[in-house]
Amino acid sequence: MSKIIFDSGISLDGFFAGDNRGPSNPMGGVSGKIHMWTLNQKAFWEYLGMDGGKEDNFEGQLIRDVNARTGAFIMGKRMFEEGEASWPEDLYKADVYVLTHEKREPWVQKGTTTFYFINDGIESALEKAKQSAKGKDIRIQGGANTIQQFLNAGLIHEFFIHIAPVFLGSGIRLFDGIDKDKYGIQIEEVIPSDLTTHLRYKLTKKLKQ
Repeated sequence: MSKIIFDSGISLDGFFAGDNRGPSNPMGGVSGKIHMWTLNQKAFWEYLGMDGGKEDNFEGQLIRDVNARTGAFIMGKRMFEEGEASWPEDLYKADVYVLTHEKREPWVQKGTTTFYFINDGIESALEKAKQSAKGKDIRIQGGANTIQQFLNAGLIHEFFIHIAPVFLGSGIRLFDGIDKDKYGIQIEEVIPSDLTTHLRYKLTKKLKQ
């Protein structure tokens, strides 16, 4: 059975992205600060179909594991627009459902990536993603607002966050506006490393009283 997950890097003060995000400034220009551990891994560049990275260790296996378990992706329009011009062909290697008000035909790429544009909300995107995933997990890719929508709807089963040892001071926080009473939260795994701290959480939706 598919789980609904997200896997995201944040700063030590809780920011998912920096200020002034846009196609010319993806992630507000802070990717190198938040995601340095990822950029350091050969597994990340392999997934992009490129050479790169200095390390191939247990953190590379974390990257390979989450990619292997993911059968479909959901993302917001803002994240899609930031990446559309620069992402390599077939980056996601699965169906991607983009939440948007824009009506647009699917964008079929070479390989196994197709972007579908969903105009009728997160539940519709989720049902379509479940069909695509064929029992694998569905990853809510971002941005922060999209992850927050799924959290507040009580739909997330598990998440993995990677806390970089850096303060950003401003930007977009991952957990702003979260319903604090929605879930019981259990720490499943804590993995320290030189460039980040990996934390895996299991969520159990609380029953209404």
